[in-house]
Amino acid sequence: MGQRDLTGDWGRRLSPSLEEIEALAIEAYAALPTEFRALSGEIRFHVADFPEDEVVEEMGLESPFDILGLFEGRAVGALGTPQTGEMPNRILLYRRPILDYWAEHEESLGTLVAHVLIHEIGHHFGLSDDDMEALEAATD
Repeated sequence: MGQRDLTGDWGRRLSPSLEEIEALAIEAYAALPTEFRALSGEIRFHVADFPEDEVVEEMGLESPFDILGLFEGRAVGALGTPQTGEMPNRILLYRRPILDYWAEHEESLGTLVAHVLIHEIGHHFGLSDDDMEALEAATD
């Protein structure tokens, strides 16, 4: 029997860029049920290597690796009249903590990004963890 090539093209690959993580998030968002996407309104996606220091401090995190994503904005039920200077809702994904989590767990990067995205959108709608799990199961 011949030896199995375990390196594939990994020997030439770099870790996914901010843009590649964003592309995975856009792909995951497109896979969500149409009704869910219609209800979510305009959500902007932003990928950064780490959360801002203020986020780490406000959330009382021990490390910037302790958060994979964050929803910024107001939940749908609280939208009402926009406040002056209010920014549109957005979901932030943190590349380095996501990659660190990915390295420690047995799931694909695309599945992980979808999980984080669904979890953050779930916060947008005030969904329970059970609701979010059902939504993830429906997109598999």
